[in-house]
Amino acid sequence: MQTVLSIAVDALAYGMVLFVISIGLSITMGLMRVVNLAHGAFAMIGGYIASYAARDLGMGYAAAVLLAVVGTVIISIPIERLLYRRIYGAPELTQVLMTIGITFCIIGIANYVFGPTLKTIPLPNELQSSVNLGFRTIGTHRLFGIISGLIVALALWYTIEKTSFGVKLRASVDNASMAAALGVRTEIVYAVSFAVAVGLAAFGGVVGAELLPVEPYYALRYMVTFLVVVSVGGAGSISGALLACLILGCIDTTGRYLMPEYGEFFFYLAVIAIVCVFPRGLAGRAK
Repeated sequence: MQTVLSIAVDALAYGMVLFVISIGLSITMGLMRVVNLAHGAFAMIGGYIASYAARDLGMGYAAAVLLAVVGTVIISIPIERLLYRRIYGAPELTQVLMTIGITFCIIGIANYVFGPTLKTIPLPNELQSSVNLGFRTIGTHRLFGIISGLIVALALWYTIEKTSFGVKLRASVDNASMAAALGVRTEIVYAVSFAVAVGLAAFGGVVGAELLPVEPYYALRYMVTFLVVVSVGGAGSISGALLACLILGCIDTTGRYLMPEYGEFFFYLAVIAIVCVFPRGLAGRAK
């Protein structure tokens, strides 16, 4: 029973970190209809900025996280304006080629500026401690990741479903020309949505650095993982992405506990099985 509970706790922590990083990609693919393969690159930028701020500038963890999110969003603004805006509504192959190119450019620039080495983000004393759950102890930092995932999920759901901005976003996705005719400034809606997605990627890259280390080829190493979450959960679905992360996190963690020699075999076997049964994802909507 202790093993089962330990697996459950680690799976929850991994799943929630994966959700925080991946949900921005679900937004861009499901709501903005953009296949953004550079999503992981923005998470990497956030991790690099946070590491530089905390280690080289001596800033606290909270300030480093804030600087990472704000800095990554600022960097993304001209990229969205000059590059992404050209591929809104373009064929998917065009989007894939453009965002793959952006990914390699970001990797090259980041490694030139910050150096091609693994980046660590020092944790404050409060997050270095552990909490006794009775059957085991869990790092406070992992609890912080779990709580962050829950807050992000609730905040996104409320924003998209209950606010006027969410209404404008869904209207722009369903019929951009009609929304524009009704006075919705679709270019601003898309820009804000893109900034939110990038900010979440940066935040997830920092919070999840313990489980998904920030290294020179982070954007390529985890690209498939982030795409898998969107495919399994259903593009644009917050609940679907959360459920996908929890299920895949549980399967991956269980496999690594019990049969580590198989690597990620069970993770991708589960992906194949779920996609075969749910072609549009667990909560995907018909187009």
